[in-house]
Amino acid sequence: MKTKFGFTLMTIAEFDAWLTGLHLARTILTVQEHHTYSPSYSQFNGNNHFELQQGMKNYHVTHNGWSDIAQQFTTFPDGTIMTGRPMEATPACILGQNAHAVCIENLGNFDTGGDAMTAAQHDTIVKMTAMLCRRFNIPINDTGVVYHHWFNLSTGERNNGTKNNKTCPGTNFFGGNKVANAVANFLPLVAAVGQPPAPPSNAVLKYVCVTANTLNIRTGPNATSPKAAAPAILGSILRVYQESNGWYKISASQNQWVAAQFTVVVTRATVTANSLNARSGPGTGFPKIGTYIKGQELFIEKEENKWCKISMDSKWVSKDFLSFA
Repeated sequence: MKTKFGFTLMTIAEFDAWLTGLHLARTILTVQEHHTYSPSYSQFNGNNHFELQQGMKNYHVTHNGWSDIAQQFTTFPDGTIMTGRPMEATPACILGQNAHAVCIENLGNFDTGGDAMTAAQHDTIVKMTAMLCRRFNIPINDTGVVYHHWFNLSTGERNNGTKNNKTCPGTNFFGGNKVANAVANFLPLVAAVGQPPAPPSNAVLKYVCVTANTLNIRTGPNATSPKAAAPAILGSILRVYQESNGWYKISASQNQWVAAQFTVVVTRATVTANSLNARSGPGTGFPKIGTYIKGQELFIEKEENKWCKISMDSKWVSKDFLSFA
């Protein structure tokens, strides 16, 4: 591993070990695939990984006004991987779809006629996607692994590339950027590396959403215990495995606790309709402001007249088209 500018460069084997040892409070439900478009292969000289990553961060911060580089990871033509935005923070990659996501930017222009992906980068993209799915129990399907092209740029609504969409991750990314291309060409390669294990039954007592700007994670159920990890961030969904005197244990394997008073209980639900409208209030009389597709997982903050409010969001959906775990 090499570190510079606050980023870490790894081989795929080093990434596997790094990911295995990662302790993360935030619940991850999706992996996003992107291409950088620019920089492309012509800007990569085999030794300027850090400079290119820092350039992307500078652009995201100064031009876009974001707090950090958008993505958690960047893959390079030589098959290496670099860290970016901290994993506890949500990425800034697909409007309205970032809350429970991890973002991969694959350096290159993978539109037809652009860069021909190297075998090394091809192998890394497949393996690291499989590793992320395995680590976070993400299903290897077109709701667990998504392409930027499938979402409307202005609204974040998923429309599978039919209106106002970027080509990202490229019209020639593993044979194409459509859902059918991913299902036929990319997802089988990811699944062949290894499906995620089934989550332990009845291990999670409940889910909670962080309501403080930052929430300290401690080694015991009290405010005097040492901090155990980087703090959880506003809006993060945490799994609760144990309760003690107003504190929640948020790891099945580590002593990691948070104060319950800075969280709100949410309920995990799955969309059962092929397309579920999201509205600005609890009823069909409110304007439509988005849609969810069958199989998408949502966290529900409250219910009103058989309508459910999405956690830390202004969107409401009908309870009739949700299945609760």
